[in-house]
Amino acid sequence: MRKTRANTRHGRRLRRHQRVRKKVNGTTGRPRLVVYRSLNHLEGQIVDDTRGVTLVGLSTNAVAVRERAGEDDTSKSAMSRAAGRVLAERAREAGVTQVVFDRGGYLYHGRVKAFAEGAREGGLEF
Repeated sequence: MRKTRANTRHGRRLRRHQRVRKKVNGTTGRPRLVVYRSLNHLEGQIVDDTRGVTLVGLSTNAVAVRERAGEDDTSKSAMSRAAGRVLAERAREAGVTQVVFDRGGYLYHGRVKAFAEGAREGGLEF
């Protein structure tokens, strides 16, 4: 089998993400919570697709996330949950309480699930 962009791991994820994006769209009243997962970190953004604006963004690299996760548990899942909580707090400060979750073509499992649960704990509804 020839290795093309379509059948690489990244290409398959992009196809899944496009399939999800056909159905999931962020509006002004209910923006989209997007997740990007790299090898070591996780990023989340709240996007208003009608205006094309990112309202709030956060990564597990942020100092606030490291402080929230604490020194005792620095696993990637714990950092992702803390990032979800911090992002939810910042979103509430920006006036966002309800979002649509966009898993970005990843399985709802592990770090993506921890991030979503952290955002729910922080007060976001989806």
